Amino acid sequence: MTLWTATEAAKATGGRVTTDWTVGGVSIDTRTIQPGDLFVALKAARDGHDFVAQALEKGAGAALVSRVPDGVPEDAPLLIVEDVQTGLEALGQAARARCSAQVVGVTGSVGKTSTKEMLASILEIQGKTHASVASYNNHWGVPLTLARMPRDAAFAVIEIGMNHPGEIGPLALQSKPHVALVTTVAAVHLEAFESVEGIAREKAAIFHGLAEGGVAIVNADVSTADILRTCAHKHASKTVDFGRKGTDYVLTDVTQGPDSVQAVAQVGDKTVSYDVRSAGTHFAMNALGALAASVEMGVDLDQAIAGLKNWTPVKGRGVREHIALPDGGQIELLDDSYNANPTSMEAALDVLAASQGTRRVAFLGDMKELGLREVAMHAEMAQATAMGQVDQVHCIGPLMRALHQALPEDKRGLWFETSAEMAAHLPDLIRAGDTVLAKGSLSMVLARIVDGLRKMGQGSALDP
Repeated sequence: MTLWTATEAAKATGGRVTTDWTVGGVSIDTRTIQPGDLFVALKAARDGHDFVAQALEKGAGAALVSRVPDGVPEDAPLLIVEDVQTGLEALGQAARARCSAQVVGVTGSVGKTSTKEMLASILEIQGKTHASVASYNNHWGVPLTLARMPRDAAFAVIEIGMNHPGEIGPLALQSKPHVALVTTVAAVHLEAFESVEGIAREKAAIFHGLAEGGVAIVNADVSTADILRTCAHKHASKTVDFGRKGTDYVLTDVTQGPDSVQAVAQVGDKTVSYDVRSAGTHFAMNALGALAASVEMGVDLDQAIAGLKNWTPVKGRGVREHIALPDGGQIELLDDSYNANPTSMEAALDVLAASQGTRRVAFLGDMKELGLREVAMHAEMAQATAMGQVDQVHCIGPLMRALHQALPEDKRGLWFETSAEMAAHLPDLIRAGDTVLAKGSLSMVLARIVDGLRKMGQGSALDP
């Protein structure tokens, strides 16, 4: 299927094409580019222009560039614009304008990606659904997602994130969602914000981009709900809330099972039950937000609950797996290694505490971007309610040394500065019957712990 013709892309971006071409996708990475994609030569850690020749060799249909790169012939299929980032944004906005899909935007301090995936599971049984890949939610991820949107999509789910003030509003304006959802507000990115209230105002900026007649969905349980509501009332035609303190979509009961949670909610005069295929009561709240967004987009509530059953957590975000050990027995792995902040860390520890393992063991890495209180916030994790049910905690990173020192001696495991150093000791730290949690900020590479545990199941030597 043709996603963009040269003529359409040139009109959208105000650029110049060197020859006629068509493309069926859009890519920024030569490692994953598919034949027929438009390669976008963004400047990030490296200049994408250095990879245009490689992209064309791999079968790219064309490249979006600001100049003819070295080693690329003048008659190569190019779209030349003044600035590649601006060109990508223009392409995304043109894709959004030509598509009649119902669009939902999702942001929040925690739960964005899980909620986005839940929404995709619900909506894809209603019609052709386009959604952000992985966590493509930043200044290039959002326009890339929009530029990839098929013109015949019925629904689109756009994840919007931020690290600094002023990021969410422009991305929301590009996306123009019909429904915008804030999953929660928590102490994340405090390096860039003075307070949680500042974070709430930034999250609420998603409502600035609402399409005419748009609906704002607010988490009623967060302490900053009034900040969210104030912004929502300014920009939305309708504001609804969800949560235990909600009045529209009210979570009334959650039961934690070994591999799932069962929840009960009140929606108007209707009492409904729904299951979420992952342990963790926080997933019940994410799911309720997804159900609220779906219903506000016109999906029947019962059909939305049926679609939710198709959701499973994605890699590194709460995936649970069992690893058989060569000498007999098994361990249960809770892979929550993709990211971490105090709110999500406590939620993950709650899941670990509720597990049925002989021992409950945690490998915890630094939580980044917490600002001036970062050391104290790590130490305070020792007081988390769930810590009472955790048998041993191994800590990774300079900041996690504060937690290591604050832990009771009977729970205090090893401390290392890096995941690689800790991974080398896994065979001595884990035994059959354990339930093991791995969680930390992405830069702490807790995936090394996850991979090491899986290698134990293969009987392989660990590579530190």
